Amino acid sequence: MSDISYELKQGIACIKLTRPKKRNAMSDSMLIELGEAVDRAAKEAKAAILFGEGDHFCAGLDLAEHLDKTALQGIDGSRAWHAVFSRIQRGAIPYFAALHGAVVGGGLELASICHVRVADETAFFALPEGRRGIFVGGGGSVNITRIMGVARMTDMMLTGRVLSVQEAEDYGVVTYITEEGDAFDKAFTLAQKAAKNAPLSNYAIINALQRIHDSGYDEGLFFESMIASLTQTTPEAKAGLKEFLDKKAERLAIPDDKQGKS
Repeated sequence: MSDISYELKQGIACIKLTRPKKRNAMSDSMLIELGEAVDRAAKEAKAAILFGEGDHFCAGLDLAEHLDKTALQGIDGSRAWHAVFSRIQRGAIPYFAALHGAVVGGGLELASICHVRVADETAFFALPEGRRGIFVGGGGSVNITRIMGVARMTDMMLTGRVLSVQEAEDYGVVTYITEEGDAFDKAFTLAQKAAKNAPLSNYAIINALQRIHDSGYDEGLFFESMIASLTQTTPEAKAGLKEFLDKKAERLAIPDDKQGKS
C-alpha cells in the first residue's frame, strides 16, 4: 500500500491515511487501498482506528481527478465511496476516528461513518462543496445530517462556514476533544475498551441502533427486544453477567465530581 498504511496493534487495526503532501485528499486508488485495509481489519481485528499522517486528517476528495469525469463516471465514483464506507459503518467491528487539522469535505464524510470520533484541538471542520459548485458524494447527505441536522449542514455547504473543534463537539460531530497530538492515543484507549466487549454485542450496537432510531416507535421496540434476547444467549454475555453478579466485573469509571453524590 502506498497511500494507506495498516498495522495490527494489540488486536486494534490502525489504518493511516499516508498522503500528507496532498493533505490526505482521497484519490481513486487511495479509496481502493482503504477498502483493502478495511477488509483485512474485518478478518483479524476487534476494533479499528482511522487517522491521518502529517498536519491533517483528510481534506476530502482529490478534485484534480474529477475535472474531466462524465456524470456516469461521477456516479460510479460516488457509489464506490458508499461501498467502502458501508463496510466501515455496517461491519462487525467498531471504528474510532482520530482527527486533527483539516476534516473537510470527504474527510468529514469519512469521519462521520466512524462510530466514535476523537479530535485534538487543531481540528477544524468544513463542507466547501457548495462553494466549489459540487455536492457531497461520500454519503454525507445521509450520515452528516443524522449527526448535526439538515439546517446546520445546509449552512456549512452554502456559506463555507468552518467549525472549530468546540463547535463540532456542540454539534455532535466530535465525541471527545484532546490536547494537540493526543487524539490517536485517546482513540486507541477507547478502541481497547470496545475490543473487550462481546463481538455480537458490538455488532448489534453498530448495526441495530441507527436502524432502530430510523424505524417507527413500535417497530423499534420490537427490534430492540429481538436484539436484546439474541445477545443474552451468547457465552460471553453469560460470563459477563456472572462476573458482575460475583462482584468481579470492572467497575464503572465515575467522574470525580459525581463521587459520593446520590
